[in-house]
Amino acid sequence: MARQLKVDMGKIKSECEFARDLGAESIQSVELVAAFEEEFDIDMDEDAALSVKSVGGAVKFISDVMKQQGKLS
Repeated sequence: MARQLKVDMGKIKSECEFARDLGAESIQSVELVAAFEEEFDIDMDEDAALSVKSVGGAVKFISDVMKQQGKLS
């Protein structure tokens, strides 16, 4: 996230919203989804993933997808 959004890692908190707090623009959000898919070796529904607004929400969303895809027990 820090690299993709060009923000200091210390500024990324669970309650941070991607656009409001971290300055993510729409193209960066799409790039984040692709980076998450690659990093965690998962396939996410792009529309559902892009509807996630916060860092904590993204963690939960990715965890849920990993469980559904048998990558996390």
